[in-house]
Amino acid sequence: MNYAHSKVKIYRQKLSFLPDEGRVITKLFGLDKVRIYKVFDRILKLPEKEKERVLEQVIVNFEKRHKKVKRIFKDNFDEIIQHLDITIYNDLSLENKLLIGAYFTLEYSIESAALFNPSIVPHPFQTQEDIASNNLKVILSFRAVGEGHMSSVVFRSGILDKEGNIEMDELSHLVEMAKIIHSVEYSKPDFIMKLSDMGHYDSVKAIFDELLDAFTKDELNESIRHFKEKGMLSRKEESAIDTLYWIIRSNYEIEFDDESDLSERAIFPRSTTDIRAIEDARFVAFSNGDGSYTYFAPYTAYNGITILPQLIETKDFYRFKIRTMTGPGSQNKGMAMFPRKINGKYAMISRNDNENLYLMYSDSLNYWEKPILIREPKFFWEFIQIGNSGSPIKTEKGWLLLTHGVGPVRTYSLGAIMLDLKDPSKVIAELKDPLLVPQEKERNGYVPNVVYSCGALLHNNWIVLPYAASDTRSGIVKFKLKELLEQLTPVKD
Repeated sequence: MNYAHSKVKIYRQKLSFLPDEGRVITKLFGLDKVRIYKVFDRILKLPEKEKERVLEQVIVNFEKRHKKVKRIFKDNFDEIIQHLDITIYNDLSLENKLLIGAYFTLEYSIESAALFNPSIVPHPFQTQEDIASNNLKVILSFRAVGEGHMSSVVFRSGILDKEGNIEMDELSHLVEMAKIIHSVEYSKPDFIMKLSDMGHYDSVKAIFDELLDAFTKDELNESIRHFKEKGMLSRKEESAIDTLYWIIRSNYEIEFDDESDLSERAIFPRSTTDIRAIEDARFVAFSNGDGSYTYFAPYTAYNGITILPQLIETKDFYRFKIRTMTGPGSQNKGMAMFPRKINGKYAMISRNDNENLYLMYSDSLNYWEKPILIREPKFFWEFIQIGNSGSPIKTEKGWLLLTHGVGPVRTYSLGAIMLDLKDPSKVIAELKDPLLVPQEKERNGYVPNVVYSCGALLHNNWIVLPYAASDTRSGIVKFKLKELLEQLTPVKD
């Protein structure tokens, strides 16, 4: 594009991350109860020899596309029969269970439409050889989109050399979904707070009157049953109960096989009825102050109607905790955590009004309030709105916050501002011209004229920035921190 842009020299890496229709996961193929019984009946009426032949053929066709394909079929059989009223199916042979499970399994291509909005963080496991060579092992996350615009989080790994060049690890053709570990107890105050934020609590207050401060899902179901027995529900009450169950389904833990490759792990929406999309996870390596790190990623869950601000937490990228953020500050998209506490509190950059940049503090990762306005659109390329492009990066001069701005013809460009180290509510310097604009070859895609990032990394005075082009594909650029600092203009009080 012909936008004037900053004088910072941008080095584009040759890597390109493209949608890959061959990367597929398995999902439960659900039908209504009447049709489930019909399918069971048809399968079980097959002669035993025919059932053996069909099962063998199915396993041969799919065992190279998925790890432990028999386990997948068995788990899907177990899931289906939980919704049936007849218990005789529990006594079927293992072969019958596997064959039935295969009929209730489908493949879903998670990256067939787009692979975009990346972030980058140091890998939790660095080798001594890499450290001695001044290299850095890294993890990239992406938003992957498939059929029906279902979006999930996928990962890649690689090595940054001392000059900020990246060499990616081999990509596995296999992908797996995690095992869900349901939380045993839920926090009543947190749920009341979130439902109040969403305008639903008054409609279901009586449900919570029967619950302890820490309650189980079974206890919630019992209380809801009592609530429904009191009479016909209003639309408002039905909507509130649906939202309550959505929040329940959105707070859980997941775990991947410890033998899986990082690129095989996909954090996928649990079903089309709860989270339709996991959007724009901004991963950050958060310093715990003792030399250890926890990785957090605020993201937006979407069920087709309403958004829900969520937080991913992990220490090793094998096991992840997913939770809902509450409070008046967690009401919109585009949240990014600082990589350490500021003045003893967690800190977050947000865009609470869908237009301006805000700063929030909190004593709790779950609860965010009192957003502080720190920056409004100022330059022509950001007049529509501004937002962050990932977590702030600590430098000697201040907190470097890469931004994105929306200008004429809904064109997205990347920029930068500098925040005060001790008081990041103060913008102390800014880049007047865009840092990165869409190249001509990047302008076409699912959403044209967009460059966007969910997080960069500082390594040996190089800023390494993965970015998305037109919500379709991704690439990586690098530039020298020193050059960027020289181009920043001080902001007068």
